[in-house]
Amino acid sequence: MTTAVQEALVQELAHRGGSATMQLVSFRLGQEEYGVEITKVQEIILMGEITRVPQTPDYIKGLINLRSTVIPIVDLRLRFGLPPQEPTDETRIMVVNVRGKTIGIIVDAVSEVLRISKEQIAPPPPTVAGLGRKYLTGLVKLDKRLLILLDIEKILGDDEDITEAAAM
Repeated sequence: MTTAVQEALVQELAHRGGSATMQLVSFRLGQEEYGVEITKVQEIILMGEITRVPQTPDYIKGLINLRSTVIPIVDLRLRFGLPPQEPTDETRIMVVNVRGKTIGIIVDAVSEVLRISKEQIAPPPPTVAGLGRKYLTGLVKLDKRLLILLDIEKILGDDEDITEAAAM
């Protein structure tokens, strides 16, 4: 686990008792900034060699061996219907825990760990339609930007292809 994630996790656990704040790991996909609860993030690792698995959807990039644990890797860009992009020096794999399974998600860049108050979270606007709406928890209002808060459990946990790959 990276030091920043470990420190943030310890702080989150220390502040949990009835507090109206939460911590997020923010990351970029394309021009948009997203966030997931830090409690779902196990660690953040550099891109490495991924072993492709035949007859899986394009967004399942394959499997990696992470300290003797084989985990599936999902390209979140492709999962969201964004165009594919070659990895850069900023590309990372966020290792997340979803319903007892460990899954890696490829993101364009990890930005920071944020502490936000519950008042900063607005519900998704009703005009957001389509499949993506069920993945949104809300919008986080920051100074001059909006962060899209995602429900990583719904994105990854409801997909049979991903859960089957995680069971390998």
